[in-house]
Amino acid sequence: MIHLTANTKIFIATEPADFRKGIDGLSAVCRLQLAKDPRSGTVFVFINRSKTMIRALTYDGTGFWLMTKRLSTGKFKRWPRSTIPVTAMVATQLRQLLSGGVPQTFIGK
Repeated sequence: MIHLTANTKIFIATEPADFRKGIDGLSAVCRLQLAKDPRSGTVFVFINRSKTMIRALTYDGTGFWLMTKRLSTGKFKRWPRSTIPVTAMVATQLRQLLSGGVPQTFIGK
């Protein structure tokens, strides 16, 4: 089980990802494009091009978790835009995103 706390490191990719990729493909994105270690325990959050799905990738010490949320209607709004490919985020903001809410601000925006 994934526990999101105030100490959970979360990085949100600001550019859309190819969701045909699975765990190995998104791990490679973390390493090669984001310059981050996918086995660090950090939660990496990606959005698809149409902004209707979010995927979160994390490593819990024994294996990878890949979680997907697809909206029934609408799109995720206010996805952070930045000149850097990854933006740090706090757990409460991720909870808001996953519950369909719109976080007011993003760290590193």
